[in-house]
Amino acid sequence: MASDEPKAKKQKVSAEKKTESPTKKTHAELSPNSLFGMGNPLLDIIAVVDKDFLDTYSLKPNDQILAEDQHKALFEEMVKKFKVEYHAGGATQNSIKIAQWMIQEPHNIGTFFGCIGKDKFGDILKEKAKATHIDAHYYEQDEEPTGTCAACITGDNRSLVANLAAANCYKKDKHLDLEENWKLVEKAKVYYIAGFFLTVSLESILKVAKHASENNKLFCMNLSAPFICQFFKDNLMQVMPYVDVLFGNETEATAFAKEQNFKTEDIKEIAKKAQALPKVNTKRQRIVVLTQGKDETVCQSDTVETFPVLKIDPKDIVDTNGAGDAFVGGFLSELVMDKPMDQCVKAAHYAANVIIRRAGCTFPEKPDFKGQLVLCEPASGGTRKPFETRTVIRNGGGVEKPFSKVCMVK
Repeated sequence: MASDEPKAKKQKVSAEKKTESPTKKTHAELSPNSLFGMGNPLLDIIAVVDKDFLDTYSLKPNDQILAEDQHKALFEEMVKKFKVEYHAGGATQNSIKIAQWMIQEPHNIGTFFGCIGKDKFGDILKEKAKATHIDAHYYEQDEEPTGTCAACITGDNRSLVANLAAANCYKKDKHLDLEENWKLVEKAKVYYIAGFFLTVSLESILKVAKHASENNKLFCMNLSAPFICQFFKDNLMQVMPYVDVLFGNETEATAFAKEQNFKTEDIKEIAKKAQALPKVNTKRQRIVVLTQGKDETVCQSDTVETFPVLKIDPKDIVDTNGAGDAFVGGFLSELVMDKPMDQCVKAAHYAANVIIRRAGCTFPEKPDFKGQLVLCEPASGGTRKPFETRTVIRNGGGVEKPFSKVCMVK
C-alpha cells in the first residue's frame, strides 16, 4: 500500500513553488479572520420523535430529503411537540466551526458569510454560531425564512429534512461587496467554499476565488455532491482554475470524472487528472484530496500519497452525515497554520472520527488531537526547520536512512 512506502519529503500544502517556506504558525500567532468560509447556513433542529410524527409527514426512518410544501409546518411542530437541540449547521459553516474547535484559541479564526431570515430561527442560529466562537456575518433579509434542517431521530435511525429557504438568497451586491465585509475577506489567508454554494451565487464565489489567486492565498473547494458535478458543472468549471485544494469523496469524484470525460473510475487516476486541470495561479500546485469512507484517503499534488483512516468499531458509529464536513474542518485547522499535508490529513481523520461517534455535526468541549511523532533528520549543522525534508516512518514502513532525532509536529 502506498501509505507504507517511505517518504523523504513532506508535501507542504501552502508552499509556493521555488520559495522558502515561512515559519510555521502556532495557535497563539493566528489572527482572527484568518480562515474564511461562505455558504448555505442552516439551523439544525435535532429531536427524538415518534413514528406518528414521521407518518404525518410521510418520512422514512432513515433518509435525507429536501423539504416540499407538505413539510413546511414540520419544523415548528417539531419544536412544539418534542425536546429539541439547536446547532449552527450547513456544510461550509460546519467545516468552519470544526476548524475553530480544533484550534480552540484565539476565537474568531473563522469568518462565515451566508444568508438567513429575520426571524426566530435566525436569532437562534446567530446565537449558536457565536457559541462556537466563529465570526459569522449573515446577510439578513425578510423574503424567505432562515434555512433549517430537521433531524428526526427514531431509535438508531435519523431522517433529515432540509429547507434551504433563505440560504438560497445570498446577494453579492447586498453583502459581499460592502466595504466592511470585504475587509474581512481580505484579512483571510485560507478560503473554503463547499460546492453547494455554486447553486446560489457563482459571482460571489468567483470574486473571492479571484482575490485569493491574485494575492497568492489558498482557495479551497468541495465537490460536495454528485448533482453538483452533473448539473452545475459549468459553474464548477468556471471556479476550478482558481482552486488550490479540491476536496471530494469517492462518489463525487466518480461523478466528476464521468462529466469531465476522464474515462476512468480509479480514484488515484481521477485525483491525478483533476490536479492537472488548468490553473490560474501557477505559483501553487493544486492539491486534490479524495476520501473513501473507511478506506484510505488519496492526496494528489506532484505525486500521489495515500493515508489510512483511523479505525473505529462499527458499533461506535452513530451518524456519518457530518463526516465530510468534519474532515474538511480538521484539514483547514492545520492548513491555516501552514502545516504539511500529512498533518492536515491526520487532523482531518481525527475530526471525522470524533464526529461520527455523535449525532449531528457536534463535538465535545475540547479536542484531544495530539501532534504527530515523526522520525526525522535535522538540517546539516542545526535543528530541523519547519517543513524541512525529513525521513519519516509511517505505519511500520521502512526509512531511507537511519533517523537521528525524533521531532514532534503539532
